[in-house]
Amino acid sequence: MSDVLDRLYEIIIDRVNKKPQGSYTVELLDKGKEYIARKVGEEAVETIVASLSEGRERFISESADLIYHLWVLMSVEGVRPEELYEELRRRMK
Repeated sequence: MSDVLDRLYEIIIDRVNKKPQGSYTVELLDKGKEYIARKVGEEAVETIVASLSEGRERFISESADLIYHLWVLMSVEGVRPEELYEELRRRMK
């Protein structure tokens, strides 16, 4: 699993560095940290709604959206996946 998340983060960082035209990630970055943070909140709410009333497939889709937007926000904050993994490992003890 972490290799998928690591690859997603690498793609996001590549978009940050290269800023390809038409990239949704670049569009988010151009709108700023506050906008991205709001998107994380929006996706969290959509994930909750999907869990409560929209079924498994919709829940999976919304969860993926939430993780993607969180990863974009992490890139803005300069937080690498390894730091998140380490925090999760610390909490498992």
